[in-house]
Amino acid sequence: MKLRLWQAECINLALTQYQNGNSHFLALATPGAGKTLMASELANQLLKNNMVDLIICFSPSSIVSQDFKESLQLKTNERFDGLIGAKGRALTYQSLQYLDVHFWQLFEQYRVFVIFDEIHHCAGSNIDNANAWGEQIILNIQNKAQCTLALTGTPWRSDAAPIVLSSYQQPNNKIACDYVYGLSEAIGDNVCRVPQIIAVDNSRITVVDDAETKTFNCFKALLNDSGVSYQEIIENEAVIKYMVSSAQKKLTSIRLKNPDAAGLIVASSVEHAHQISMLMRTHFDEDSTVVTYRENEPTNIIQQFRYAQTKWIISVGMISEGTNIPRLQVCCHLTNIKTEMHFRQILGRILRVTNSKNQEAIMYMPAEPKLLEYAFRVNQDVPLEADVVKFEKMKATAEEPTEDKDLSKMTFNKQSKKPSKAQFDFDNFADFFDLPVMSSRPEATEEHFLTGAYERIINISGRFQQEAIALGLSELR
Repeated sequence: MKLRLWQAECINLALTQYQNGNSHFLALATPGAGKTLMASELANQLLKNNMVDLIICFSPSSIVSQDFKESLQLKTNERFDGLIGAKGRALTYQSLQYLDVHFWQLFEQYRVFVIFDEIHHCAGSNIDNANAWGEQIILNIQNKAQCTLALTGTPWRSDAAPIVLSSYQQPNNKIACDYVYGLSEAIGDNVCRVPQIIAVDNSRITVVDDAETKTFNCFKALLNDSGVSYQEIIENEAVIKYMVSSAQKKLTSIRLKNPDAAGLIVASSVEHAHQISMLMRTHFDEDSTVVTYRENEPTNIIQQFRYAQTKWIISVGMISEGTNIPRLQVCCHLTNIKTEMHFRQILGRILRVTNSKNQEAIMYMPAEPKLLEYAFRVNQDVPLEADVVKFEKMKATAEEPTEDKDLSKMTFNKQSKKPSKAQFDFDNFADFFDLPVMSSRPEATEEHFLTGAYERIINISGRFQQEAIALGLSELR
C-alpha cells in the first residue's frame, strides 16, 4: 500500500531523529489518518536498516493489538507472535503489569524498538506522579529501549498531568509533538470525513420536588439549577428513543448507497447498554450487537461486526479509540464520560474515509455544555467552509408511535428517594436557548482528562485480565 504524504514525512523525520541520537519520537495524527500503517512502515525500515533487532508494540486494547500485529507482519514479512524466531509482539498496556524479569532482560540484550499507541494512557514524568502503566515504562523502557515511537490521535490543550516520554514547551507547558497531522489536513487530503455533530436538546422540561414545580428550557439550565444529573438525562427513555430514532433514520438513508454502513452507540455502563439494546428491539424492531468488558470474547465480537452487515453495535469502553471499523458512519454519544479526549476518540470512529459512495459522518449527542464546547472546538479544527455543529430539538412526529406522544406529560420527580426519571416535552418548541460561552480550556475544577475519568474506564478491574500475556525471554529468542 502506498504511503500517504504525511506518513512518509513522519517516517523520514523519525528516522532522522533516531540517527541523530534522539531515541524518543511523538506523533500526533487525527483518528482515522493511518497511524498503524505509518508505525508499521517505520518499524520495517528500522529492521531493514539494521537499526533495531526486536519490535514491541503496546496499545490500549486487544483488538488494537491484533490490528498492529497484522499490520506489522504484513509490512515486515516477519512474525509477531512472540514465539521462537519472531521479531516481536503486540501487547496491551494491561500486560505491562504482568511481564517478568525475563521479558525486561530483552532490553539489555537486544536493540528494541517500542511503539506506544495512544500514549496518553501512560502518565508520569517520574515515579512519584506516574500511573501504573507509566511507572513500568519509566522503570523498564524509557532509558533502555533503542528507540520509541509514541502515538496519539487526540490533541490536548492543557497538560496538568504529564505524559510519559514527553517533553514540554515553555512557557505554556504544552506537550511538544515531533510531528502533527490534524483533522483539517486530513480532510483536505481526503483521508478523513467532514464530521457533523447534532446537539439534541429539549426546551420544555419539568422537575417536581417537595417544595415546588420548576420548568427548564434546556439541558444546561436543568443541570445547573435542578439537582438532576447528566446520568439521569442519558438514561432517560425519551432521550434514548429520540437520539436513536434520529440516528436510525440517518443510517437508513446512508445505507441506500452504502449497504454495509453501520452505527455505534457508546453507553455509560453495561446495564445502560442493555437498556438501549432492549429499547431498540422493542421500539424500533432493530437488533443490535452489545460489546462490553463482561463479554467472554469481546475482541471476536468486534471482529465479527467489522466484517458483517449488522447495522448497530453498542459499546461500553470497547470501541472508543483505536478500533478500526471503517463502515461506521453514525454514532450516538450516550456515555457519562465528558472529557475532550474521549469525545474526540468517539468521533474518530466514524471519520475514516472508505471507497463507499456516501462519506457522511454524523454524531448525535445531548446538548450538554461541556460537550458543546468540545464540538465547537472540533469546528475550529476543520476547514472554514465546513458547518460542523447543528442543533436539534426533541419533538414528536406523526411517524412516532401513539404512546410516545404522551412523553410531554413526563416530569422529573425529585420527591421520591428513588432515582428520578427524565421527562421531556415532545411538542413544538420556542426558539433554541442561547449558546454557552466557550472557554479556551476545561474548567480548573474539572478532573483532568488524562488522569480522571479515562483512568476509571481504561483501568476497570478485570477488563483486560484475559488480555494479559506474560511474554518471556525464551519466547522471543
